[in-house]
Amino acid sequence: MTSRQTRTFEDLVAEGAAVPTEGWDFSWFEGRATEARPSWGYARSLAGRLAGAAASLDIQTGGGEVMDFALGQGVKTPVLAAATEGWPPNVAKATSLLRPRGVVVVAAPEDAPLPFADATFDLVSSRHPVSLPWAEVVRVLQPGGTYFAQHVGPRSVYELVEHFLGPQPAEQSSDRHPDRERAAAEAAGLEIVDLRAERLRIEFHDIAAVVHFLRKVVWMVPGFTVAEYEPRLRSLHERIEAEGPFVAHSTRHLFEARKPLA
Repeated sequence: MTSRQTRTFEDLVAEGAAVPTEGWDFSWFEGRATEARPSWGYARSLAGRLAGAAASLDIQTGGGEVMDFALGQGVKTPVLAAATEGWPPNVAKATSLLRPRGVVVVAAPEDAPLPFADATFDLVSSRHPVSLPWAEVVRVLQPGGTYFAQHVGPRSVYELVEHFLGPQPAEQSSDRHPDRERAAAEAAGLEIVDLRAERLRIEFHDIAAVVHFLRKVVWMVPGFTVAEYEPRLRSLHERIEAEGPFVAHSTRHLFEARKPLA
């Protein structure tokens, strides 16, 4: 078999288009794409929060990989542990991962009210929520409870987005800016404990990685298909072959907030 470096554009695109996209396991990208990780180590920090929680809820858990990792760090599972997810293939994957750890996975659309009673949880968490119902987070938190999460920031990976879609308005995804999210959280009644942001380097080493990424993270280039974007894919493939990895940058922020006691 030929090495990846000598494989054709068609071979690489076909491979990227064939990889399953369920869950948030990114291990397939090893050797094909890299992303610097935030300095705060969200999954390990979450493990510490779970160790002290009596009742926890993970919102938009994806395939459950982050919760599975956190609970696998030797921490005790909260007496009540639940997670929500809206995409059916991810619900199935999260259930298979988290049920053995004592976590109940509930199928719930991202834009629907959380299917739990008021003041149920002392910890609500989320890694990379697509959207966040702040009022619902406050409602299900107990007084004194904590919201602990890692959010995607504004214009994340926009170098790649703009290669396919052209220049985007400066205000695009501005609702994800940490300052706007701080204001929304405070307006809902939360007190901000910690808010830190970082910009992190990403490298795509071949066009298969680009194809798989855009199929997996579907909001980057909405409606992406190989057929529709074949000319842009080919030009990017030629650029990578000539110049080396395509470089983009992600933005992430750590968000910790508390519901007041009264």
